[in-house]
Amino acid sequence: MKKTIGLVYDLRSDYLALGFSEADVAEFDFDGTIIAIQETIESLGYETERIGNGWALAQALVAGKRWDMVFTIAEGLYGRCRESQVPALLELYQIPYTFSDPMVCAATLDKAIAKKLVASEGLATPGFVVVRTPDDITNVNLHYPLFAKPLAEGTGKGIDQNSKIETPWQLTSTCNELLEKYKQPVLVEEFLSGREFTVGIVGTGQNAKAIGTMEIEVITNGESAIYSYLNKEECDTRVRYSALREPEKKKEIETLALKCYQVLECRDGGRVDIRCNDKGEPYFLEVNPLAGLHPIHSDLPMIATQEGMPFKDLIGAILQSAFERSEQESKVYGKSTCTV
Repeated sequence: MKKTIGLVYDLRSDYLALGFSEADVAEFDFDGTIIAIQETIESLGYETERIGNGWALAQALVAGKRWDMVFTIAEGLYGRCRESQVPALLELYQIPYTFSDPMVCAATLDKAIAKKLVASEGLATPGFVVVRTPDDITNVNLHYPLFAKPLAEGTGKGIDQNSKIETPWQLTSTCNELLEKYKQPVLVEEFLSGREFTVGIVGTGQNAKAIGTMEIEVITNGESAIYSYLNKEECDTRVRYSALREPEKKKEIETLALKCYQVLECRDGGRVDIRCNDKGEPYFLEVNPLAGLHPIHSDLPMIATQEGMPFKDLIGAILQSAFERSEQESKVYGKSTCTV
């Protein structure tokens, strides 16, 4: 009998139909992404069932629906713990699921907490300060230039031509604007002027491995050559992606990325963003434990493709990691059936 994989996701079109703006749903997925994931999982020999977003999942669970595994890429909608909402629901009902647990999802979406955890293990990350109110701006004591972005956003939201900061006046202006617009703290960190990379990782714990590294170069003169929200949305014409083929640099970048991934206890798959200083030394920027999975346009599948790993193999590796974890956890902790 085939195992059934439930699919949980946030679809842009669903939220746009409810009246949310394009900016509100920038992190959410297009229909084509869900279709590709569903068809790929079925090609691996599983049955699938589309569940929908977190609200739909909650209704299905209360109605008694269950699955052998849930493949979740839902980002959630509100708060810095929004990526934890679906994993927490599934843990409540003791249903295995892909990717990181609620604690990891919350800790990594809050970029400052992720940086603190990484730094506590002696791994390099730029100096930073969290600005929670306008009064905090005067307490920023870092080396210019600086870089400012919302504390708990993804997909480049809140990053534009004003994000790179050269003066205290600009710091005040940018932080006040971000505080007002995003209603959350601002992460201010020392700007790194070197090359930027993202590393794809698959697996969990000591079984995790880097599958490849991609360099990101903004080729437009707009947005101050920053990997901003606009540049990401129009990446086909604004950004050059290329495989890192320099053996020593690749090893250095991937070693740091994998250590950060493991320190943060990410699971099954994800991406780690690394940027170098003017001396070429790599620093951890942030991790994405729910990396985009559009087979052509998302960074993790792009990395897999450049390394000769088909999309089917990538999805298969993620599911294999999740099933192996679930089996091991059942042996260690036991498993009871939730009858609520």
